Amino acid sequence: MDLKNHFLIAMPSMADSRFQQGVIYVCEHNHDGAMGLMINHPINLSVGKMLDQIEVERDVPLSKTTESLTQSVLFGGPVSEDRGFVLHPANCSYSTSVPVSDQLAVTTSKDILSILGTEQQPEQFLVALGYAGWEAGQLEQELAENSWLTLEADPSVIFDTPVHQRWQKALDQLGIDATNLSSQVGHA
Repeated sequence: MDLKNHFLIAMPSMADSRFQQGVIYVCEHNHDGAMGLMINHPINLSVGKMLDQIEVERDVPLSKTTESLTQSVLFGGPVSEDRGFVLHPANCSYSTSVPVSDQLAVTTSKDILSILGTEQQPEQFLVALGYAGWEAGQLEQELAENSWLTLEADPSVIFDTPVHQRWQKALDQLGIDATNLSSQVGHA
């Protein structure tokens, strides 16, 4: 099963504290492994502060409303935590944007950073530091161990749902009440 453009929703029994109540957007999944971005664990850093820290040069002046720069940067996962990823609608592309689906793309390009907070920024975006990665067969094993639920990704969960409500919103889309979930693995 190809889980690209799906959510991985952490089971309430998730043992790894980094992923508890996590929702990961899977950007790549193939025979070599998987890569995704956690979309609901903010870190204590705004997009604007991050841009100041890395001294992004701007060719375009900031717009009058820079509300987008107040959003939190997210902990994308424990791999390469110093590397930034921007998830954005696929209808705008940047030099290294990789389409994940018809609706979403991801980029690590610095060219997008210089336009965040300007009139040229994508209408919606999410900035994450680091990513979640799995070697070949590792994610499939975690799924067999009942660590994750899967759901086809819905951009409204990413962009229109407050960050602290995304795990519950994803569960709601599955029609599942978290209190009814068991950590027991069963095979019929």
